[in-house]
Amino acid sequence: MGDAAPLPAPLYDTEGAPVPPGGAAEWVIGAGGKRLRAALFVPPSPHRGTVLVSGGRTEPIEKYLETAAELMARGFVVFAHDWRGQGLSERLLGERRKGHAVRYLDFVADLAALSAAFESRLPKPWLAIGHSMGGCLSALVLAMGEQRVSGAVLSAPMFGIHLGATPEPAARAMATVSTLVGLGGLLVPGSHLDEPVVPFAENILTHDEARYARNNAMFADHPDLALGPPTFGWLAFAFRAMDELQKGAGITRVEIPVTVVAAGDDRIADNVALKKVTARFPNGRYVEVPGAFHEILQETDAHRAVFWREFDDLADKVAPRP
Repeated sequence: MGDAAPLPAPLYDTEGAPVPPGGAAEWVIGAGGKRLRAALFVPPSPHRGTVLVSGGRTEPIEKYLETAAELMARGFVVFAHDWRGQGLSERLLGERRKGHAVRYLDFVADLAALSAAFESRLPKPWLAIGHSMGGCLSALVLAMGEQRVSGAVLSAPMFGIHLGATPEPAARAMATVSTLVGLGGLLVPGSHLDEPVVPFAENILTHDEARYARNNAMFADHPDLALGPPTFGWLAFAFRAMDELQKGAGITRVEIPVTVVAAGDDRIADNVALKKVTARFPNGRYVEVPGAFHEILQETDAHRAVFWREFDDLADKVAPRP
């Protein structure tokens, strides 16, 4: 963006979690010219530093307005963004509801472009919070040499995933072959774009009924934020990203403290893989929230308290309170 004035982007209030005072969004150009949406939330001074918030697959900035307010109350500037292909960032297929991806390096490059556009407004030290896919990509950014982040707390990161009844070798083969023959844009088997909202009693994301209703209402009120099931291309992207964290040497050189907060009753992220990857960080710490479902920051207050205890413990070390 250079010296050009920021170009404002929409940022929607959500029922029960409005845009905090001091919050605004803007457009940034990412890798390959893709238009990305990012938001900055600035509390009154003094500032302890900045927290970079990266959501999971399907999750727009608005899903983390409550989290942004909680971080601002702790004295942090908050930077949040929509990954390419979701939220209000540029979608990757003609059917915008398909959850598609191609190369994880594109996502890493996007975050570099976003950081460059906002860096002068992001006081240091920087901390990172990443959930699920966002936790995986945050870890990859660190593994690929990001030096400005002083600590990270990852919520149920996508270091490994449950595949239901499909054996992993079969899922890998389907994803690989489909992308090679140009069918990466097809939805994974058994999924549909117009699937109804899962009743709260049957959901595997959170035990908090009010937050679950709030998030569903957000998508109902702003359907341009919504994203549907993943494609074969996304699945291939996920396997490549997870393989890099499970086998690549990059994260073994990440010296900053990295805390992985896992959900004890996760049906999406594979906690066995989470433990193995966390152990590869020189300063990794693995903590499990007993009984929690996958979306820890959308969980009940009792479950969320474990995450915030771990965040505050790490933040007090690298960004002491004034």
